[in-house]
Amino acid sequence: MPDNSSQEPLLATRNTADEPFAGTPPFESWGRYPRYNATVKPLHWQSDFPRAIDGVHTGALAVGMGRSYGDVGLLKDGTLLHTVSMNRLLMWDPQTGVLTAEAGITLAQILDFAVPRGFFLPVTPGTKYVTLGGAIANDVHGKNHEAAGSFGNHVPKFELVRSDGTHVLCSPTENPDMFAATIGGMGLTGVITWAQLRLKPIVSRMIDYEGIQFHGIDEFLAIKKQYANVEYTVSWLDCVSTGKNFARGVFMLGDHSKDPGELKPSGKPKLTFPMDAPGFLLNKLTISAFNTAFFHKQMKKHVITKQDYEPFFYPLDAVHKWNRMYGKRGLVQFQFALPWETSKEGTIAMLQEITKSGLASFLAVLKTFGDVPSLGMMSFPMPGFMFALDFPIKDITFPLMQRLGDMTKDFGGRLYPAKDACMTADQFQTYYPQWERFARYKDPAITSSFWERVTGPNGGAR
Repeated sequence: MPDNSSQEPLLATRNTADEPFAGTPPFESWGRYPRYNATVKPLHWQSDFPRAIDGVHTGALAVGMGRSYGDVGLLKDGTLLHTVSMNRLLMWDPQTGVLTAEAGITLAQILDFAVPRGFFLPVTPGTKYVTLGGAIANDVHGKNHEAAGSFGNHVPKFELVRSDGTHVLCSPTENPDMFAATIGGMGLTGVITWAQLRLKPIVSRMIDYEGIQFHGIDEFLAIKKQYANVEYTVSWLDCVSTGKNFARGVFMLGDHSKDPGELKPSGKPKLTFPMDAPGFLLNKLTISAFNTAFFHKQMKKHVITKQDYEPFFYPLDAVHKWNRMYGKRGLVQFQFALPWETSKEGTIAMLQEITKSGLASFLAVLKTFGDVPSLGMMSFPMPGFMFALDFPIKDITFPLMQRLGDMTKDFGGRLYPAKDACMTADQFQTYYPQWERFARYKDPAITSSFWERVTGPNGGAR
């Protein structure tokens, strides 16, 4: 059990999360590709594992909200251990801001508890509908990587249960190798049952926001340098336009407001994407029109205002099931990190390859990673550029993913397993040369379709 003393009564969380991982096979993650049959077993209590896999010989994997895009959260014909019922708040210390909770609690549920008490997540990805365990397993990053590093940098301790029944307390000083392997370890080292998270104080829901239009990577870099002291930075990029509008975008910056203001829980999404979008809507013309409209949504070149944290951090969460926008065939995300030495050259080269392909993306996010070292052995961030694009699945999509993946390798970068459905074994093993060391910490009963795809049929066993 955790050893810190609670300063407030323990609370049962209310379920405010978006619709969790689907319960009827075949299963799909957020990108809706690939889809695999599997058996789902819910974990209601910390003691349910490893009993839940008694007699299971096809492998198992813990899953939460199913917000990973590719197959890192899938296991073809295996057993998925669904953790979202294991979502209890266990301890809270307002003096230190350290919260202890079961691993199935979502970031949305943590925010519902923390924001009214004047605290916020130290790092948050672009959706709050991910579990605490999933955020650790993928060492997620946010808009403040340069200041705060990734999620694992704010996790003092967690418990890992192995399939042989061993309970392992993990921290930077207790079983540090297993701690490093599990942060960013894609859920492959065992099942995280509970974890601590160090929250940060806030005095208002509001963000002091600035939006600045830019044209080209040089202008992007100039704005970044000018606003080096702003905590949160991210840019949307038009990946369709060419000529004078090539690499235009909007640089979005924000800090938590220092003016005391309202602190209250958030509401549920009010809108639902009503249906799978017809495939004919997903063409270069419509996506180009969307990109142009998005660029000009901000009427002025430079806007300064206050904005609620919800649309600043989670704009897509406002629309329930927004992934239907990409139709029944789904989408793949291409998210790469490049070192500073090749960031500009590599990003421009890949943008040119994308525009030449004729495949377009609604979402193209460009930001920078700082030099705060990740604590995870397999963590994705590296100092330099991070670029993410969503592509609808078409016949030309996969050859483009192969070319872009090879370019990422040539430029010394890496792809993000949590968002991937396409990287080859050769690409993965080049991006993550430490993978064989990591494989020594993998639980023999735990695996994923991603891991088997990128390490071969023996799943990295040596």
